[in-house]
Amino acid sequence: MEIDNAIDTFINYIASEKGLSRNTISSYSTDLKRFSDFLHGAGITDVSGITTDRILVFLKSLKTSRLSSSSVVRYQVTIRNFFRFMLKEGVLKKDPVHILELPKRDRKLPQVMNESEIESLLNSPSLIQDKKRQLRDKAMFEVMYATGLRVSELVGLTLNSIEMTVGFIKVKGKGSKERIVPIGDAAKEAVARYLEEGRPAFLRRTTDALFLTQQGEAFSRQGFWKLLKTYLKKTNITKLVTPHTLRHSFATHLLEHGADLRSVQLMLGHSDISTTQIYTHINTEMLKRIYDKYHPRS
Repeated sequence: MEIDNAIDTFINYIASEKGLSRNTISSYSTDLKRFSDFLHGAGITDVSGITTDRILVFLKSLKTSRLSSSSVVRYQVTIRNFFRFMLKEGVLKKDPVHILELPKRDRKLPQVMNESEIESLLNSPSLIQDKKRQLRDKAMFEVMYATGLRVSELVGLTLNSIEMTVGFIKVKGKGSKERIVPIGDAAKEAVARYLEEGRPAFLRRTTDALFLTQQGEAFSRQGFWKLLKTYLKKTNITKLVTPHTLRHSFATHLLEHGADLRSVQLMLGHSDISTTQIYTHINTEMLKRIYDKYHPRS
């Protein structure tokens, strides 16, 4: 089978049958496009002509292009899944990647804001004059920190996502998996004020999107990122902060205040608890700093 046709067949399969998120499907498409371009450059146009040696050369080229080890791992996982599908479909009889081992990922601890920095960010919308934007932006930040949502989950919230009486949010996460996350009083109050006094001023047409732009449309991930950067400039926060930093801070602060790892895993929507365990490393680092600062023989 011709390589590009095989890739199209695989992408259609994961999009229609695997229930993967649009971001994951986009990553698969991007990775396989680069792989396909490499193969065409080597004169290989059919899947049957792809050898283990040729795949190794491609992965080596990724490493020399200064991609991080986690990005190389992502490419290798993509290629591995692609060839497994080719075997399953009977296009190939032998898997050229079965002998390859996944390289180890860099284990970087995520950046986390302390509680005073969070407080500064949550209060920063009060620095602007536009009341409707003030209410909206305050509600978005409060919900983000109160629930640990991914930014794509935050901007995807609808009017039916929040159950104000009981106090929880229904979230559709990665792979369209739905989960229930509690929402605290501060975030509930901020959302209630936004719904009553802010959102109606943004409405231009009928929509069930919870958070609206000036044009009356649902926020995009890029739009929220731009909004966050605007407010960070108004605060005294100097560290690098991204939308995901709020999620990391949510998890870290829960653990610091005594929450158990399994509960944090459920709220974050991690399918594997080992993903959540990175936050225990953050706590360990914090304990080391406290020990070094206060113990007389540190």
